[in-house]
Amino acid sequence: MNYYAVFDVGGSAIKYALMDETGLFIEKSSTPTPIEDIYAFIDTIDLVVKGYEQKADIKGIALSLPGAVDVEKGHIEGFSAIPYLHGPNIQKLLQERTYLPVEIENDANCAGLAEGWIGAAKEVKDYICIVIGTGIGGALVIDKKIRRGKNLHGGEFGFMIMEDYLDQPIGEMWSALGATGALIKRVAKRKGMEPNTLDGKKVFEMADHGDEEVQDEIKKFIKRISVGILNLQYAIDPEKILIGGAISQREDLIDKINETLSQMKNKAYSLHVQVEKCQFGNDSNLIGALYHFLQRRINSKISN
Repeated sequence: MNYYAVFDVGGSAIKYALMDETGLFIEKSSTPTPIEDIYAFIDTIDLVVKGYEQKADIKGIALSLPGAVDVEKGHIEGFSAIPYLHGPNIQKLLQERTYLPVEIENDANCAGLAEGWIGAAKEVKDYICIVIGTGIGGALVIDKKIRRGKNLHGGEFGFMIMEDYLDQPIGEMWSALGATGALIKRVAKRKGMEPNTLDGKKVFEMADHGDEEVQDEIKKFIKRISVGILNLQYAIDPEKILIGGAISQREDLIDKINETLSQMKNKAYSLHVQVEKCQFGNDSNLIGALYHFLQRRINSKISN
């Protein structure tokens, strides 16, 4: 059995795991994301890898990272909550430090790959994974492969313009309307509260306890999510559309989105559009990062 050190890098924490080639977790933990610079980050990853090397024969390192990850060149373009990650060749730096093969991939793409490997999309070839959090990201998978696009922006569904574009140069993006962060801001404004006093869980609890204003905002939130989903179905026509992110753990949310999509069906929009929940939750990025590593290594051997 082969073993791998796998990392999911977020703005506040790095989740990491020792995993085998089937996607089984041997052990997992987390550590705060370094705030200093890229060298502190490399030190953190190296320390975890050295610890795992005391327990198993590590064959490689797989990382899920934010931003526009260039898997061919080994660096990250764009921007994220961790500025120092953008620019340096992370793949090269880690390989030189650890003497192990390294593969990197975008976090939302990792979530999508996990579902296609051993999750909710394992039986289909073409699917979309929409990750709803502070913003909206996602993965576009065609024939079991990530569709990255010319500028590495394939799957950046949150940039779709949805509302208020006639009287503005651009208008409101889907992320600004259908993300959890957007819901929190709208509820806070309506209730005269500070946004930092709320999170998605608390907002839904307020609705569950009968707050009609919050219920109204959630209804609008679900409609905005549903409109974006309908657009994607007609633009790409995938076999499945999956919803991920912490908010997807609410079973009633998926049900309400599907109910809304059903109500939007008419003579023009005749397709049966339905979404499912991603299977792996907080583990999806780790699983997908490992799968990406394995596929890259298999393809490398074939090409050689």
